[in-house]
Amino acid sequence: MLLTSELLRMKAFLALVLVMFPCWLRAQPEKTAPTSLYTDAQGRYQLSYPRAWQLRRDVGDAEAAFYAPATGQPVPAVVTLIARPLPDALQDRKLTAPGAQDSLWRSIRRLSKVQVVRLEQKDYGRYEEVRYEYTYAPNPAQPARTRVAGRRIWRVGYEFQVEYRAETSQDARYLSEGQQLLDSFTFTDKSISSRRYADQVCDSKMYGIAAVSRRTGQWEDDCRTIHEFSTDDISEAPTVHREVLPFQSYALAKGFDNCLYSVTKAPTDRPELVYRYDPAARRGAYTTWQLPAQGLNNIWISAATDERGDLYFLTSDAKRLVKVSPSEGGAVTVVWTKDPTQLTAYYPDIAFPGAGTHGNFCLDATNTMYLVYSTDGSLLKVDVKTQRPFPELLPLTGLPKRGGYSDLLLQNDESGRRRLYLAGPHSLYKVDLARQKAHFVRRGTYTDLAGCNVFHVVYRSPPPLPSASAPWRGRVLNAATYQPLPATELHIGSERASAVVPLSAEGSFSYGAALGKPYYYRAQLPGFVDADSSWTMGPGAAVHDILLRPLAVGTTLPLANVQFEQGQAVLLPTSFTALNQLVELMTTNPGLTIEVRGHTDNVGEAAKNVALSEERVAAVKTYLTAHGVAAARITGIGFGGAKPAASNAQEITRKLNRRVEFRVTGV
Repeated sequence: MLLTSELLRMKAFLALVLVMFPCWLRAQPEKTAPTSLYTDAQGRYQLSYPRAWQLRRDVGDAEAAFYAPATGQPVPAVVTLIARPLPDALQDRKLTAPGAQDSLWRSIRRLSKVQVVRLEQKDYGRYEEVRYEYTYAPNPAQPARTRVAGRRIWRVGYEFQVEYRAETSQDARYLSEGQQLLDSFTFTDKSISSRRYADQVCDSKMYGIAAVSRRTGQWEDDCRTIHEFSTDDISEAPTVHREVLPFQSYALAKGFDNCLYSVTKAPTDRPELVYRYDPAARRGAYTTWQLPAQGLNNIWISAATDERGDLYFLTSDAKRLVKVSPSEGGAVTVVWTKDPTQLTAYYPDIAFPGAGTHGNFCLDATNTMYLVYSTDGSLLKVDVKTQRPFPELLPLTGLPKRGGYSDLLLQNDESGRRRLYLAGPHSLYKVDLARQKAHFVRRGTYTDLAGCNVFHVVYRSPPPLPSASAPWRGRVLNAATYQPLPATELHIGSERASAVVPLSAEGSFSYGAALGKPYYYRAQLPGFVDADSSWTMGPGAAVHDILLRPLAVGTTLPLANVQFEQGQAVLLPTSFTALNQLVELMTTNPGLTIEVRGHTDNVGEAAKNVALSEERVAAVKTYLTAHGVAAARITGIGFGGAKPAASNAQEITRKLNRRVEFRVTGV
């Protein structure tokens, strides 16, 4: 009797547990596949990969490759990681600027029978990223298709690419793990030295082109050797970079990358390439930046750097000022083609026949140009932005003699105090602008001075705000052949698919969409199943193709969002939209007959899963017949868990196996 009462109390307790804590009876949370962490040698970035996948380093161009488990060849799926410096022409460009995505889209579209599943570009300020996914046929004569998904990230002058590649037949088994691997790539807190020009911090060194050098006891013309000074004490002996320019030059500018930029002094009426010299590496090479022709009897006489790191070159007659923008890939802009000082009253006093040049210059932080009259060292000023000259000359005292004043350089010291250096005849001077007086600093004859310490603070633009809208572009394609369907009637709208969107001869469309908002689309073409769905626009321009499935015998199509009560064959209201669309399809195509197919996951007894899938097929058939579809046009079969569409190892993929489809049996 005591035992019976104990059993009754235990049963009561279990009943209470069932009422209050039903979740205890559910399956325990799925354990994700165990992962390993990959980090590059410098610890700058990392990713997680399934422990069952094999890691191999230095595979072709890839820093690392992750291979899905396989019993033989070929390997069913692989993810590669590539990290490489961007080409010089691209490292400073905004790679997600408007239109930048087009090159990737064009390259993808060149593949055979390609479908773009996803192509989105984003600018996060600190870095830029393009995510992509597409399928294509490597061999157009074969049915096998390859899926490619990846991320391309551009940061501080480097490109990082993580890419998944496998046949689409492997999607069910490996795609989910591959996507998780892609998503896991991230940067660590360890900094990466930037190669981008605008990210550099210009040091306090200054440079000058030596006009003469002493050889075999004799002074000779040089103009190819560069002297390097520390502005802490310019009177100290310089570091000599002997004959590092491949030409004689009168013009030298220092970039934010601490490299020196120069151009030949040859008086030729032809475009000239800018030469870059790295004093730290003691190496130089021509850039692709080309200055326009300066005139047959003219030369590029001086160069300087502005507060944004742009380089300026001026001709000896001061009539042609050119700007080179390294942060924009070396874009060359002609600033003016007429000397602004011609508008001043003093111009006749400095521009008579035989007078010296006033083309040597420097720039201050407000983009005011200071020029020096070579005959007596007087200073001229011009507002570069407005191209208006200041009305008065600024004569200097303390200069020893007339003639030979060849350049100016304006810098700040570490305390922010402004210093103006003047290259005079056989000497360097420091100029007190307030008193308009020059002081001797050291001996030396220089054709041009270069430095950028006045622009010690690097000006970085804030991350751009995403546009309120961006173009959604794509194509309407045949889901069987992946050929364009330009005759399709396409409707897109924010509330419902209302606006008619025209298609090009290639089946392409473009639609302005607001960010983060779902857009409904409907694509209709006789002989095809209507594509009726929605798509949400992310930040930045995006590409997403729309597939139309042909109404051909043997075609199997999913019934999206057809859902049931857990463990039951009772349709949820969320199923009605998809089922109503199927009713409409069968109404407009009276010859269409179908086989409804039910599937479950593999949890539980196989026989019970088959029975449940058959009951759910019957529920779908009942709904269709209740809405006017003849029962004779519908057959059905329940497969249980025998035909999985994805892996049953994890809940995230197992739920893809709980689905309803229909197969076209007649048209």
